[in-house]
Amino acid sequence: MTARGATLRTMEETPTRAAKAGGAKGSAQHGAEAPSALEIVRTRSLSSLVAQEIERMILAGTLAAGERLNEQALASRLGVSRGPVREAVRGLERSGLVVAVRNQGTYVRQVSAEEALEVYDLRAAITGLACARLASRAKPAQVAALRALLKRMEAAWRADDPPAYYAANLDFHATLLAEGAGPRMRRLYEELGHELHLYRRRALVQPENMRESNAEHEAILRAIAGHDPAAARAAGEAHIAGGKRRFQATDITTPRRAASEGENDHDTRKAEPPRPARRLGGTRRRAVRAG
Repeated sequence: MTARGATLRTMEETPTRAAKAGGAKGSAQHGAEAPSALEIVRTRSLSSLVAQEIERMILAGTLAAGERLNEQALASRLGVSRGPVREAVRGLERSGLVVAVRNQGTYVRQVSAEEALEVYDLRAAITGLACARLASRAKPAQVAALRALLKRMEAAWRADDPPAYYAANLDFHATLLAEGAGPRMRRLYEELGHELHLYRRRALVQPENMRESNAEHEAILRAIAGHDPAAARAAGEAHIAGGKRRFQATDITTPRRAASEGENDHDTRKAEPPRPARRLGGTRRRAVRAG
């Protein structure tokens, strides 16, 4: 069991003991054990933490695209019971990171080349609109927050630190959407972004790609700070188009499974997910890398 798994196990067991003690006391007083609100809160909180850990494993490649999720194996790995894992997987399905196939199981999502290109086009439209809206009403504090993230990304690419760059990149885009979009637009953007999380970070491992990406961020910020909605929209759309171009320049073969590189210490890939029914142009659907 990993150290993180041991922590999750401790969080699961400690409130349970408290809940049992409370339940016993309630039985003595009322003659019946009432449902424990603490137990409900515990389960929800733990499943959220388990979801975060599974998401980290997916984004790190420990759980590979197309891999079947074995709830029991994940529960053992994380040191928790199966219930929180089941709830966590359901939440990840809603977020788009995993997909459930009837009578087959749940798999880490795979995105075809055709789907990825379409997602980029949709993200470009949403990003451009959010940038334009923010430019029309940007406040100094909002501009300062974006500038601080721009500096974080610059420091990351100069240090050749792709994980740090990608984390700041996500924060930059989240800030743009938080300040320039409404709830529905943010929800759509997040759903689209989750579909490409598995691959976008892989196109930002080269220093030149990080430098180019951050120059596009700088153009966005310049237009927003200048309260120029038209320029901000154009810069936002151009940035996502740049990501699409970097994606197209990457190898689009199926990513190698993490387990083949010794990154996965449990076997959850015995069954292969059936190919999705939808096809585009009769071509074989392929998992791709995106940036």
